Amino acid sequence: MISIHVQILLIMLFWNSDCQIIPRIEECGLSCSQGIHCKSKPSSGIFNSFCHNAPASLSSVVLKSMKISTVMKCVQGSPCSLHLNVKGTLSLDENIRGLEICSFSLDTQQSQCINVRFARKKSKMLNGKKVQVQFNCIEVNVAQHIYVTMKTVPNYCEVKLSQEYYVEDCRNSDVGKYIPACSAGKFDYNVDKARKIISVNVSNFLRDQDYYVRLCHKWFTCEDVGAFAVVKGKESVKSVSLKYSQLLPCLCIEGWLAIPDARRIQLCPFENDTKELWDNIVYNPATQTLAWEPACPVLVTVNLCRLMKSNHHCEDIQNSSKNSAEKVKYSRVDTHPRLCMKFMTKQGSWVKCPFAHGEFPAWKMRTAAAAEQIQVFFTSQTKAQFSVFVCNRTQLASCESVGMHHSVSVGWRTDVDYSVPLQICDIHCGFRDQTYSDGNPAKAMTHRMKSVHSLH
Repeated sequence: MISIHVQILLIMLFWNSDCQIIPRIEECGLSCSQGIHCKSKPSSGIFNSFCHNAPASLSSVVLKSMKISTVMKCVQGSPCSLHLNVKGTLSLDENIRGLEICSFSLDTQQSQCINVRFARKKSKMLNGKKVQVQFNCIEVNVAQHIYVTMKTVPNYCEVKLSQEYYVEDCRNSDVGKYIPACSAGKFDYNVDKARKIISVNVSNFLRDQDYYVRLCHKWFTCEDVGAFAVVKGKESVKSVSLKYSQLLPCLCIEGWLAIPDARRIQLCPFENDTKELWDNIVYNPATQTLAWEPACPVLVTVNLCRLMKSNHHCEDIQNSSKNSAEKVKYSRVDTHPRLCMKFMTKQGSWVKCPFAHGEFPAWKMRTAAAAEQIQVFFTSQTKAQFSVFVCNRTQLASCESVGMHHSVSVGWRTDVDYSVPLQICDIHCGFRDQTYSDGNPAKAMTHRMKSVHSLH
């Protein structure tokens, strides 16, 4: 039952914010009923801030009620503005010369006060009569949180009305349409792909107001990508530069005025740039886990596949298909150079082979020369068997064996120190891509490694 009541309340609040019609006026002013002549003047609120004990004859409910609403002042040729419309009912008394109406902004900590004075002669003649005072010249901002007080003049203790009030925000149809502060602006942009910078020019927003611009990734909400930039309203330059890391389909430019609850606009110009989505592949050699996590929301089917040498077709691996808009993970994966991930969406398919260029090596080898031995060191992340032999390089791509083959098995996540007998060969032979400590004759040797292990 409680949740139903909360839902109804939320619906009512939303309806009030979005659908409430705000009355429009051409001029603001002060009016008093019962033919009472009254006039207003600005007040600092200081002189009437201290209260006095009320006379015994003065009723404590001399101030009957106070109602607050918003009105919109629209003069032809000028932008519309919002004002508080304050109505109060007072029982006239010879001890009261007038009213003081004050508004205090809880957002800016600024106050505005107005003094309302009655004509003394008529007010004495109408003692006990109720007069309604209406004042609608206190200008306010969109979505402002206001505290309004109404006190007698002079200020009698405990004879006071107060009320909190929220000014409508840009979701209100009238405010959003006619108040310049709700104009969310317009973007023009340029992309410098070499420097990875997006230059954004902002126009059509309220003059003299600062404007915020940021890049964000749009999921359910738009999540920050770096800090926002500020376009200074008082400066002539209305452009900013924003750095990005990837041009993703969910990368958006978002902007809003620097006022409370300002309406935001978004421009997502890279919706068709999906190619960088498939690069976010991560391999953990310790757990042999291959994972892909989308940088943007996307409906995709992912398969593991084997890249065929003959026609470069990637053949799906059975029972590896996963449909997901979130993270995809495969366990116990070997780092074979022809093991790939295939991504399929409505826009097409893409194949990524993360092990093709050695970014995630399954094993490493280094060599060092001793007196009559070549020491070969293996570090392996997977269970595998290796063959080692010394050979003469006869051509660029071939090496002729000059000794016995030596086999060694390496366990999962272990190191092996293995020695091969040294043989001298032709002086034109040489080790490639290895480091050595001195000028040992082993520099005149070459090696070839074979890894005998298959996909798990």
